[in-house]
Amino acid sequence: MTTSEPSTRAPRRDATENRAALIDAAKTVLQRDPDASLETIATAAGLSRRAVYGHFPSRDDLVRAVVTAGAARVASAMPTSSDLGDLPPAARIAAIAVTLWSEVSHVRSMARIAVRSPFGESVAEVFAPLRAQVREACALGIADGSMRSDVDAATLGRLVEGACIAVLDEATRSGTSDQDGRRMVVVSALGIAGIDWRTALLSQPVDPTTQELA
Repeated sequence: MTTSEPSTRAPRRDATENRAALIDAAKTVLQRDPDASLETIATAAGLSRRAVYGHFPSRDDLVRAVVTAGAARVASAMPTSSDLGDLPPAARIAAIAVTLWSEVSHVRSMARIAVRSPFGESVAEVFAPLRAQVREACALGIADGSMRSDVDAATLGRLVEGACIAVLDEATRSGTSDQDGRRMVVVSALGIAGIDWRTALLSQPVDPTTQELA
C-alpha cells in the first residue's frame, strides 16, 4: 500500500474572500465610526458575527490587522534615506511630516486608532525605520545648532512624533483642510524641535497641487 505525502491545502476561495471582505468593511466602517461594533463590521461585510471568529478571535485582532496593513502602506510611501540625504535637518523632518500627513489625511479616524493602545505597539514596529530617520535628522540638527539641544536626539524624535499626532487629533476634531493640516504638521513638528514657525514654513516642501494651480 502506498502512502501519499500530506499536502498543504490552500485556503478555500470563499474563506480568503470572506477575510478580505471583513478587512475592507472594517476600513470603511471604522473610518466612519471608530467605535463601531464587531456586529456592525460583520454586517457591512455580509457575514455573521460567528463567521468573523473563523478569521479573527476578537474585534481587536481584526482592527489590528487593518491598522497594521495601513501602517505598512504608509511606511512604503515615505521618503527613503537616499531621498533625504541631501536635505538639511529641518527639511528632512518637514518632508517626513508632509508625506505622512498626505498619506493619512483622508483616513484620519483610522490613523488615530492606529497610534493608540492596544494597536500602537504593532504600528510602532512597522514605523521603526521611519522613527530612525527622524532621530537621525534630530541628531544632525542638534549637532549643527539648528535644533534645540536641551534634550537628546531620541527624546527629541519622540517629541516630534507626538507633535504630529497632536496635529492629527486636532485636524480630525475640527475638520481642518488638507492644505492647512499640511502647514500645521510642519510648523508643529519643527516648532517642538526648537525652530521658529516662520523659519519652519520655509522648510515646507512645495505642494504639487498648489504648484499646478500657479
